[in-house]
Amino acid sequence: MRDRRSSLVSGPPERLKALRAMTDARVALGRTGASPPTRAVQTFLLDHAQARQAVWRPLDIDGVGRDLRALGADVVHVASRAPDRADYLRRPDLGRALSDEGARSLEGRGGGADVALVIADGLSATAVETNAVPVATALLQALASEGLTVAPITLATQARVALGDDVGAALGAKVAVILIGERPGLSAADSLGAYVTFGPKTGLPDSRRNCVSNIRDGGVPPVEAAGKIMILIRAMCQQETSGVVLIEFEEPVTALSG
Repeated sequence: MRDRRSSLVSGPPERLKALRAMTDARVALGRTGASPPTRAVQTFLLDHAQARQAVWRPLDIDGVGRDLRALGADVVHVASRAPDRADYLRRPDLGRALSDEGARSLEGRGGGADVALVIADGLSATAVETNAVPVATALLQALASEGLTVAPITLATQARVALGDDVGAALGAKVAVILIGERPGLSAADSLGAYVTFGPKTGLPDSRRNCVSNIRDGGVPPVEAAGKIMILIRAMCQQETSGVVLIEFEEPVTALSG
């Protein structure tokens, strides 16, 4: 019986153990007969449930707003044209457009600020609640140190990336930064993305934005992410452009395409 069990239960080969220690991806799980081990199956089901929860759970607007106001920030809440979460997921186009009520709430609030900072639920409220305020804290400090002004922080719900351009345009800002929950994977449900655009206006293509992705514990730490965003903002203000044509020299720039 002992020999039979040892033939059914197999761990990862030695050459793959180092790889498994370096990544959260599902590699070298081992097997029990022809199937994955019970622990691997249970972990997959848990991660899948957490990913679904991250997508469907509403953002704690009050909690995030309270944390931002504790920094001394002025905060305004807007929504996209998606009336609810189901329509948001079925109709990405609705999530890209600012609602009429949201546009009215931003009228006269920008004051010609250099930067419009948007914090949006996107596809992971978990990512926003975990990472957005730490990124915003470091970013606001960096912007102030360089003498750049910031419009009231906009909290956006049922929002897609392009909503940041609508908000930036409504506020008359030179640069729009949207911190948004990224689509959760089965190894990370708390990944935040930052998309930065110079001269934001409605209808800009994705190629006009630059991205800092995978902001989370185990990815890009929030303070480091804020530094990368500042590099982008500085380069954009100098060159008066953004996206695939942006040139900067301090760190590589990831341009969003497709």
